[in-house]
Amino acid sequence: MIAPWHVAGLCSASMALPVAAQDSYPPLEILLSSPETVIGQPYAYPDGDAKITAAIVTMEPGQSTGWHLHQVPLFGYVLEGELTVDYGKDGTRTYVAGDSLIEAFETLHNGTNSGSVPMRLLAVFAGAEGVANTLTEAQSDDAQ
Repeated sequence: MIAPWHVAGLCSASMALPVAAQDSYPPLEILLSSPETVIGQPYAYPDGDAKITAAIVTMEPGQSTGWHLHQVPLFGYVLEGELTVDYGKDGTRTYVAGDSLIEAFETLHNGTNSGSVPMRLLAVFAGAEGVANTLTEAQSDDAQ
């Protein structure tokens, strides 16, 4: 069964591009297309000059991120390993290599490498100049 946050391969280029582009553009494998986060929240882009940040997060087995939140939309793609994220009242979800997600927005959560090998996640933040992509729990308390 394909998880709702992982829709890889369900869309072809002919469904995603205008007819004129279908003959020349390579086929696409859509990893994810969603108007909401993994916990069903709408998200919004921050005000200001747009800034895209891409990073690879690497966590050793048992390592946790600590409670934090994201002030900007975040697309994640698990490259290797397994990541379990505790969303508090919104439950826990486990992601494995090949899973895509739009991470919880402005909601505290804590990720843990729940596997036996290093976990690597490609994180792409759709942010803005002067807006932090991620705040720790203490920083989020100070901001309120």
